[in-house]
Amino acid sequence: MASDPYASLLHAYLDSELDLVRSLEFEEHLRTCPDCAQEIWTQQTLRQGLRSANLYHRAPAALEARILAALPRENKVVEMPRRNLWNWVAVAAAILVALALTWRMLPSFLGRSQADLLAQEVVASHIRSLQPGHLLDVESTDQHTVKPWFDGKIDFSPPVKDFAEDGFPLIGGRLDYIDHRPAAALVYKRNKHFINVYIWPEGEAKESRARLESSAGYNIAFWEHAGMYFCAVSDLNTGELQQFAQFLQL
Repeated sequence: MASDPYASLLHAYLDSELDLVRSLEFEEHLRTCPDCAQEIWTQQTLRQGLRSANLYHRAPAALEARILAALPRENKVVEMPRRNLWNWVAVAAAILVALALTWRMLPSFLGRSQADLLAQEVVASHIRSLQPGHLLDVESTDQHTVKPWFDGKIDFSPPVKDFAEDGFPLIGGRLDYIDHRPAAALVYKRNKHFINVYIWPEGEAKESRARLESSAGYNIAFWEHAGMYFCAVSDLNTGELQQFAQFLQL
């Protein structure tokens, strides 16, 4: 990643310092650069873990006296004021405590926050897709046009169905990048609401019923079916989104 010209934008993107145009350009880059995408995920996970933990512990008042008493007599007269010495000792102690707690607790933060990060990622992709010109790479209501369009662009064949008769018409699809790999994004409509369905191989042929979550005001349905992982995202109410997910699981 060191030779990647986008690497210099990574921290500015994480800190929301890029303007809209540059931010969208960087997000497009993430779809094709697994190194940058992995680094973004690592930094976001670490940041979330550190923010959610109480890593600051004030040293007890008696510690100063014990440290000074333990010093050799000739070292008790130092050039810096006693208060400055105590400040440095307190800072050093706080740093050591923070490092120890972070090292011990970070693995649990990584596991616990993975689902939350996936939810944030698919919602961010959904919002980005609603920008002009980002929603569709192939525009068609015909599933037999949309499905072949993915051939040769990804290493799996996504299931494509149309539910126009049930009030959820297919309108097209596009390539996206979710969970550190390329994903197929199928786009449906419900009245004036768009639904993004992200699909990628799960590796194991697991079956699970859709579970619903919410993030940033959007509803998300997650499930596994026929060796694929599915995420459906929309501002639809939970009842309609769950109904839509049931159609896809049939």
